[in-house]
Amino acid sequence: MTTKFNPKIWPSTTTENSGVISVGGCSLTSIAREFGTPAFVLDEADFKLRAQQWKSALDKNFGANAGTAYYAAKAFISKEIAHWVEQSGLGLDVCTGGELAVAKAAKFPADRMELHGNNKSETEIADAIDYRVGTIVIDSLQEIERVAKIAHNKGVVQKVLLRLTPGVDAHTHEAISTAHEDVKFGFSIASGAAWDAVLSTSKHESLSLQGFHAHIGSQIFVANAFETSAGRLIEMLAKYKTQFGSELPELDLGGGYGIAYVDTDNPNDPNSILENLSATVTAECHKHNLAVPKISIEPGRAIVGPAMITLYEVGTTKEVVLEDGSKRWYVSVDGGMSDNLRTALYDAVYSINLVNRTSSAQLIRARVVGKHCETGDIVIHDVRLPSDIVPGDLLATPATGAYGRSMANNYNHMVRPPVISVLNQTARTIIRRESYADLLALEVDEPPRKISE
Repeated sequence: MTTKFNPKIWPSTTTENSGVISVGGCSLTSIAREFGTPAFVLDEADFKLRAQQWKSALDKNFGANAGTAYYAAKAFISKEIAHWVEQSGLGLDVCTGGELAVAKAAKFPADRMELHGNNKSETEIADAIDYRVGTIVIDSLQEIERVAKIAHNKGVVQKVLLRLTPGVDAHTHEAISTAHEDVKFGFSIASGAAWDAVLSTSKHESLSLQGFHAHIGSQIFVANAFETSAGRLIEMLAKYKTQFGSELPELDLGGGYGIAYVDTDNPNDPNSILENLSATVTAECHKHNLAVPKISIEPGRAIVGPAMITLYEVGTTKEVVLEDGSKRWYVSVDGGMSDNLRTALYDAVYSINLVNRTSSAQLIRARVVGKHCETGDIVIHDVRLPSDIVPGDLLATPATGAYGRSMANNYNHMVRPPVISVLNQTARTIIRRESYADLLALEVDEPPRKISE
């Protein structure tokens, strides 16, 4: 019997047959055999489906006022991902020189790109302008001067948006909430810094201010937070019209749309999110006697997150008796915080499944941990797993596409896992597994140099 898995947290092509789970028509046991573990397994069809759903929802709900659905590269980027994003008709949002370098290597259309970041270097800004990146989102007063000077020196009028802080509580983890006042991003509307930025930008002929941007956080399920943010940005558009006698034509309302990590999570679908947002934008613009501007969004996690799983092999198991006399089974896998840092950073909660066989054994209280020299190296804090799990079994954690590979690191000199793309019963490597040679390649034997005062 073949069973489909919950598409909220697993890639849409995931199936189960006699305990063996497949993604993209490829069994995870075969993936482990061919490519090793740990490994990120990415469903190409699922990624493209979700990308198209966001673009279609934006176009449907905003019509002629639909701007660009930018894929947020920080969630996960590679040359192949950039190609899929382009093929899906989306734009690309980058926030570092490295992400820009990937986009350039993939020959991503520059006019469909925007550059973010709260501390862009002069080199990053110059590279973006040289590549003719469509929009630079400005984040500080110093950056206004920096972008203006570089654009002027290159004889370019650069399109810019100002990132504003609308003072919205997005009801998410503090580390990923970005729109309250005490935060490093953007210009505060409440303090007057946002209007100061407008006045400063307007003084530069090398800058073309097109509108405002806001990003209120990540992993947000509360729809009214996006609507409140939009309303406050539109009030700024109205103030601009009053002061300058013209209307700014664009708003970028950011991303941060939540996804499901466990069965009890219930995220909103793209169409319902943007339908509500469209109603708010239309009403607010009507109230302020404004034309509805071009509306752009920035889904990242919502596209790649559910499209990827992380595949592990069990290495050891042990039973631990707790202080209250209860027992917990520790199951160690061959990855951990080097391939999924979110549990340690944000107390993120994931699900996990045995994927290589069926088991009728009793379910026991378990904790899935990694192989790093840290007590906090935990993949899943508390889960029920079959009591007959043994070394060599395969476990998979779904919904790891966002920030798994992006935050992957070499702690304890672990090599980062590969990314394996699956599609129609085929599999291929799009990012190879690192090797010890890769780690040692950074070592240099350089004689000391005298540094002058």
